[in-house]
Amino acid sequence: MIGYVTLGSNDIPRAAAFYDELLLLLGAGRFMESETMVAWAVSLDKPAIGVIKPFDGKPASFGNGVMVALVVSSREQVDRVHRRALELGGTDEGPAGPRGDGFYAGYFRDLDGNKLNVFCVG
Repeated sequence: MIGYVTLGSNDIPRAAAFYDELLLLLGAGRFMESETMVAWAVSLDKPAIGVIKPFDGKPASFGNGVMVALVVSSREQVDRVHRRALELGGTDEGPAGPRGDGFYAGYFRDLDGNKLNVFCVG
């Protein structure tokens, strides 16, 4: 049902460098970009994620209670992506680990304060 998600950024080149490195671990690459946005996808028939300067011209800010969840296929991949996000300057919002019956996740914020998690089930 979800086609894409955008996250606000006040520094597109900086945000793009963060996501270029992080999303590479998920097999995603840039598929669309302009002066005000960059978007990544694994394929055009799968949901995409992008960073964008707000259309209204006001500063970007993160939403309290908003989180983007990135699905992966293994606990090892959760660990690797979470660790890489922190190495790239993201902040830890909850270490990778089990979060209930069969759910394994790690939580972090990107360089603009947007909250994400990476998870697998099973």
